[in-house]
Amino acid sequence: MSRITVIGGTGYAGSAIVAEAAARGHRVTALSRSLPKAPIPNVTYIQGDATDEATLSAPIADADVVVAALAPRGSLAGAFRDVYRTVARLADVAGVPLFVVGGYSSLRPAPGADRFVTDLSHIPAELHDEIRAGAALIIEDLPATPPTLDWVFVSPALRFGARMPGERLGRYRLGDDVAVQPEDGGGISAADYALGFVDLIEKGDQHRAQVNIGH
Repeated sequence: MSRITVIGGTGYAGSAIVAEAAARGHRVTALSRSLPKAPIPNVTYIQGDATDEATLSAPIADADVVVAALAPRGSLAGAFRDVYRTVARLADVAGVPLFVVGGYSSLRPAPGADRFVTDLSHIPAELHDEIRAGAALIIEDLPATPPTLDWVFVSPALRFGARMPGERLGRYRLGDDVAVQPEDGGGISAADYALGFVDLIEKGDQHRAQVNIGH
């Protein structure tokens, strides 16, 4: 079993990944700004600020796998990419793979096509900065990391989030940087996204790549 550190481990995606990994017997550490109201058994929770490198250092150094599940909003809106650059650097120094919770808009509708993020005209303007910051991780930041860092960027389907939770079906479809259901974006529940996410960690057959998970 692996030692898995989840940064943002009490958020929507992060908490689902923590629950799935712990259920499989992995040793999970969840780092977040606030502690959960209902802690998951056998999970170590650390309360701290992800913008503080000292807070990140030990949980990353002690891990076999690092999961980054932060959102580019709220207090992280302006610091999001810098935090991820720090996480990537620390994971590289520790020699551990980095798995990143991505977004749908960084995917493509077809091989070689422009990413969805290039046209946000149908998305409310107040969400544009958040979407672009998330997509910048896979478009610019992760590819620019040293080749010694092994990373996987895992995008969910379009309908994914606390406002559209979906049902646990116990299955999923896995794609690359082309959406598995580009016609309408598809959907995925947090539980099934986490199922696919932890499968990716355990299989370890994706390297410096973007994948997507949908129903």
